Amino acid sequence: MDTNIKKANEDELYDLAEFFHVFGDSTRIRILFCLLDGKMIVGDIAERLGMTASAVSHQLRILKTSRLVGNLRQGKEIVYFLADEHVREILSVGIEHLREK
Repeated sequence: MDTNIKKANEDELYDLAEFFHVFGDSTRIRILFCLLDGKMIVGDIAERLGMTASAVSHQLRILKTSRLVGNLRQGKEIVYFLADEHVREILSVGIEHLREK
């Protein structure tokens, strides 16, 4: 086991539990999977997932607060994207784990 993991303190363990709690919602997972394809605006995510823009915006706020997505303004639009490569790796490892037999 990685020694950094073994040395996690109580606050880090609590934060880790909260971090993984965000992944406990299938809508947020679906949004993250959309963003695997690249930057997207709320309307495009909503259309792709068959959701309202309001519902997508609510989930994006949670994902942004958890530092899983980032955003930037392009003209009048706000574009969302995966915050970093770690998010892609977490999703990849999760799917790989589920597919193991």
